[in-house]
Amino acid sequence: MSLVEDPVGAARSAPDALAASLESLALTSVRAAALAAAEHAGSGDGKAADGAATEAMRIILGETKGLGTVIIGEGEKDNAPMLYNREELGDGDGPRFDIAVDPVECTDLCAAGLPGSLTTIAFAGDGCLWSPGPGLYQDKLVVGRAAREAIDLREEPEQNVKSVAAALGKPVNEMRVLILDKPRHVELAARLREIGVSVIMPSAGDVAGAMFALLPGTGVDMLMGVGGTPEGIMAACAVKVLGGGMQTRLAPQSDEERDAVVGAGISLDEILDAEDLVRGPAIFAACGITGGTMLGAPRYTAGWVSTQSLIVRPGSYRRIVESTPAPESDSAGG
Repeated sequence: MSLVEDPVGAARSAPDALAASLESLALTSVRAAALAAAEHAGSGDGKAADGAATEAMRIILGETKGLGTVIIGEGEKDNAPMLYNREELGDGDGPRFDIAVDPVECTDLCAAGLPGSLTTIAFAGDGCLWSPGPGLYQDKLVVGRAAREAIDLREEPEQNVKSVAAALGKPVNEMRVLILDKPRHVELAARLREIGVSVIMPSAGDVAGAMFALLPGTGVDMLMGVGGTPEGIMAACAVKVLGGGMQTRLAPQSDEERDAVVGAGISLDEILDAEDLVRGPAIFAACGITGGTMLGAPRYTAGWVSTQSLIVRPGSYRRIVESTPAPESDSAGG
């Protein structure tokens, strides 16, 4: 899988006001978090990486002109350091906006020094992001623009794959579906392989998986299966602005989570699409921590540090390589 940029995407729509005002903040936030987390890559201490990334991101967001409210974060699900729900960041003198954030996606991969970990954030207009309350997991389908009308979470997995294949004009045995390698997906993977589908199963990487399914040229046709709600909300921001297809439904993974969702008066049966999850303008950004097929890891060369980031804004996406002078202690170590 490789990320292929869209050279004509920027011409599809005029720059959105939210993107224009917050793009720099999104990129600065994920870059700071990635550099902080990368110092702990391979340490075996995922909580330290999460904590460092969270604090780096909190500092950047706290200094911004405006006021952002964290609608959903990853720490609550993983019992990790977090930007907590309803936390407000910024000086209040500027735009108000919603935040969905995961300072370190694939914390275990970062701790093990393995490829695949990213830092991710999404911004949307004030009051635009759907909150899942105590719901931590959701069933998801994500596809690119060409198959956006072909998915239906009420149908069986095999039927969804066949419908997407028809929309893409390819035989089912050429379909490539990404599913997280979790015990809950053993049966799903077996069913898809039975009809000839190639099933890609990374150990983690829900947001990256959605991006691979959404963007053209990656070799992934769709994302399927149960993943975290924070990742789902961030992916929905990218799906919304690029015109892809997404359907989700809460899927509690424990009796405690189910009871909490029901107690909060949130439906376990309602199917939501990207328009339901993101009710207005949005942007998404990510930066590589440990490298991989989506974004490279920070690289230190001759006193400089280089990072790879992705920004998704209305009508376009682009990968950005940024180099800045490295802190003296880091540049000395290479």
